[in-house]
Amino acid sequence: MKGNDNTAVLLMHCPDRPGILAVVTEFINQHKGNILYLDQYVNREEKVFFMRVKWELDEFQIPKEKIGEYFETLIASRFAVVFRLYFSDIKPRMAIFVSKMSHCLYDLLARYAAGEWHVEIPLIISNHPDMEAVANRFGIEYHVFPITKENKKEQESLQLELLKKNSITFCVLARYMQVLSADFITHYPDRVINIHHSFLPAFAGAKPYHAAHERGVKVIGATSHYVTSDLDAGPIIDQDVTHISHKDTVEELIKKGRDLEKIVLSHAVEKHIERKILAYKNRTVVF
Repeated sequence: MKGNDNTAVLLMHCPDRPGILAVVTEFINQHKGNILYLDQYVNREEKVFFMRVKWELDEFQIPKEKIGEYFETLIASRFAVVFRLYFSDIKPRMAIFVSKMSHCLYDLLARYAAGEWHVEIPLIISNHPDMEAVANRFGIEYHVFPITKENKKEQESLQLELLKKNSITFCVLARYMQVLSADFITHYPDRVINIHHSFLPAFAGAKPYHAAHERGVKVIGATSHYVTSDLDAGPIIDQDVTHISHKDTVEELIKKGRDLEKIVLSHAVEKHIERKILAYKNRTVVF
């Protein structure tokens, strides 16, 4: 979503029924909105309708601050619609969490610095001081919260306070080697993106590439997902794999795996920034 357009994006889902698409598009058309993109999907098994629509606001007759209220009254309450409304002039605000591995952090910041994303990154949070020089290089605040079993609750409370103070709208775990508590996650439902170093479900444990190497696997992968209280089992946003062979060493597997992690995480972050993800019952519809 470019920052120089004057547009709105509506993400919605509701019980499927004839005419729902026409009702929503007519709501936009009758108020002089020009539809730019529309994508919809019906889950036939559960009879649920999903849609993403983006339209221009230049001639739209409903004031921006009233659109959600009008849509709720005229459509959402009638058709049991769950919806989110976003505007192009409001940039998402993203916080990055990192520990000691730099590959995902560098990739995210490089894309940000290159102006690829319509997003603000006010701060980076870590449980170690190691990546502070990287943050300084990109001119971003770096906050260290050392975490132990004893102080975890207190430190997470301070982190949440910092996120609120900076109006953070979503978080990205760029190989942040801490498990977020259920309480933390409740503050950011479907708004914490994680990267997992394998194609889930896969080899468990601290050395997945070593285990994969021992098994002689022919592909390795990476998975990006929203974080839930069920560890590594949240709604999957993006996945990818790369082929390997008997010639690859553990070190080569790790290198290929990290390259994948960067790409898969960035794809997920980009889709989130562009408002193209609908999470529903621990799955995602990615438009």
